[in-house]
Amino acid sequence: MKFLKGQVVVITGGSRGIGRGIALRLASLGADIVFSYNKNKDAALKLESEIKALKVKGKSYCVDVKDFSKVKEWVADIKKDFGKIDILINNAGIIIDKALMMMTEDDWSQVIDTNLNGTFNVSRACIVDFLKAKKGNIINISSISGVIGLPRQVNYSASKGGMNAFTKALAKEVAAYGIRVNAIAPGFIETEMLSAMTDEQKNKINEIVPLGRIGRVEDVAGCVEFLLSDSAKYITGQIIKVDGGLAI
Repeated sequence: MKFLKGQVVVITGGSRGIGRGIALRLASLGADIVFSYNKNKDAALKLESEIKALKVKGKSYCVDVKDFSKVKEWVADIKKDFGKIDILINNAGIIIDKALMMMTEDDWSQVIDTNLNGTFNVSRACIVDFLKAKKGNIINISSISGVIGLPRQVNYSASKGGMNAFTKALAKEVAAYGIRVNAIAPGFIETEMLSAMTDEQKNKINEIVPLGRIGRVEDVAGCVEFLLSDSAKYITGQIIKVDGGLAI
């Protein structure tokens, strides 16, 4: 059943990986999809075409989520082009993994600015309309790194831990307005971020994950679908771990 028919979904960092998988899943459920990308225009246009093939609207915008003023302009453009925003998926994120002793100020700032400040920027730009409408749904794509912490990811873990706290605080703040805010914390997922790993490294991951495998984009997209459904209408402020049991 296409329960999202007529809904406008905004996804940051949607052109590849988890964002791309979420876009296609929600488009298949009837949603019109708006997504941002930072560099890869070809990938964005390809996804646009795939979304439209599912008989819904799809449009990509090149936006740097770190830039608050540009994000405000982008959200204003979305409302002109689509009339409204119903759902926000904060997915844009980067990693710059290094030991802290080797980490530069820029390594820290780039990750915090994209992952955490980007989440603030887009949420801030959308929240007034959600409050006026007394409805809305925000899902933040966090990471298991923000729950348990991972070595050589001090910057990434801090950004995702901040996103988790952001989720809980905002959920409390806007619940009375009928707005739900949740986060998904994926573990190791088969995306471009893992493409540089050797088979040996991937086998080691399989050994430490209780379910015995690296996750798939579809595992995360399925959780997003659930959180947007009526089955989850009493769920807010939660950090749902999609990690094969890694954090147990």
